[in-house]
Amino acid sequence: MAELPLILPYDQYNYELVANVHPLDWKNPEPAPMYNLVIIGAGTAGLVAAAIAAAVGAKVALIEKRLIGGDCLNLGCVPSKTIISSSRISEEVREAASHGVNVICGAEADFPAVMERMRRLRARISKHDSASRFQEMGVDIFLGAGKFTGPHSAQVGESELKFKKALIATGARPFVPPVEGLSGVGYLTNENIFNLTTRPARFGILGGGAIGCEMAQAFQRLGSQVTILQRGRRLMEKEDSEASAIIHGVFHKEGVRIVLGDKKVTKVEVRGNEKIIFLEGPPGAGDRTEGLHVDELLISVGRTPNVEGLGLEDAGVEFDVRAGVKVDEHLRSTNHDIYAAGDVCLKYKFTHTADAAARVVAANALFSARRKCSTASVPWCTVTDPEVAHVGLCPEDSTCDGMEMDTFTKDFGEIDRTVLEGEEEGFVKIHVKKGTDKILGATIVARNAGDMISEIALAMHSDIGLKEISETIHPYPTRAEAIKRAADDYMASRLTPGVKKWLGKWMEMKRK
Repeated sequence: MAELPLILPYDQYNYELVANVHPLDWKNPEPAPMYNLVIIGAGTAGLVAAAIAAAVGAKVALIEKRLIGGDCLNLGCVPSKTIISSSRISEEVREAASHGVNVICGAEADFPAVMERMRRLRARISKHDSASRFQEMGVDIFLGAGKFTGPHSAQVGESELKFKKALIATGARPFVPPVEGLSGVGYLTNENIFNLTTRPARFGILGGGAIGCEMAQAFQRLGSQVTILQRGRRLMEKEDSEASAIIHGVFHKEGVRIVLGDKKVTKVEVRGNEKIIFLEGPPGAGDRTEGLHVDELLISVGRTPNVEGLGLEDAGVEFDVRAGVKVDEHLRSTNHDIYAAGDVCLKYKFTHTADAAARVVAANALFSARRKCSTASVPWCTVTDPEVAHVGLCPEDSTCDGMEMDTFTKDFGEIDRTVLEGEEEGFVKIHVKKGTDKILGATIVARNAGDMISEIALAMHSDIGLKEISETIHPYPTRAEAIKRAADDYMASRLTPGVKKWLGKWMEMKRK
């Protein structure tokens, strides 16, 4: 696991960030004789569990070797969405004429100013995750590398911490593929991309998943020439194929270069100030090798759980270096007094799933509850423009083989609000158990799909079907009307030919 990441440039905003989430003059407290809960890792899962435990009067120790707040605050959601926000405004200005607004002087993104804004807002938000704030809650904060020394003990520095229960919340880090020459070219990951202060003219991205696509569109809109290298048949392979096709089309229109298929990155070299990525096609493709010249290269091909160096063997905790800590449905490890939550053990590596898992752990560890961690209705959103949001199952998933579904789709070209705002590209697609209104999953492609998907997630969690959604009044004109209209289509599908014929005769009688 990497040590404290270098946060650059070290300006007033990053100084404020570090002062909040890893104060360099911090003095660890004297350990209590016994802790109700010791937590290793102060990302989302660790912070949520610590706050809940402290609020109910538990004695809590929170250990963090890097930055409190984890990836979400420091290296993920917060900085990336700030940059995406700036890139959206840049694109809106360029498209203003299509709405009858002439921008006389045009628009050009000021990349250093965009990145400074990101650092300023990240520092502002960081106070919520600060060491001093959690110390005021009554949490003992230990900065340093923590590890287990036994089934009920941990160590950080020279301090030994004894506990009744413990939580592993060490998160994950970027997976770096074993490509020849890659280690020596100075590549970017989410851990250092936000240190940039100069816009790369040519920006290569290895990986066309959620992070790769978000950053590709953002940097293209901010003035880089972006090339995505995705070894697969389409972008965002975990998403609905129609959603993927829409994003592909938008990227093509905006100038993002997309390399798909069987081409494999075989080697990376540095020549002068540029990096050369060598791509090799499948056998029999003639001249199979070509080079892509870029100024920066972002690696975005997956995540690896942080399980090394934690003394898990000494604690009786089984783990896998690729899948992470092994847990049961109650998030207990093989040592039933030690739990895990967040990216170190969960399939869905999102901030909101880490938050939900931490709440399960707090209930189970502190109150001997038997809560289960369910992933049946986990929503997520890729913040491209338009956004792609999803919850539950999709007919294209391998887990759905043999499962019969009905699908109800409403295109935004049929919704007044999106027509009026020039955002017709996208849809609401809801999957139900065949012959019923029980919702199994949904995909939404829209400017604010991440906000809209919560209605479907709530319905699934509460076992609310399309009938109830159809009967719920939705405000007009809004994008969310598309959800109701899809539900209306379900209701219309329940009208059999016989019922339609009977209704027609009844209406004819009413007219006489």
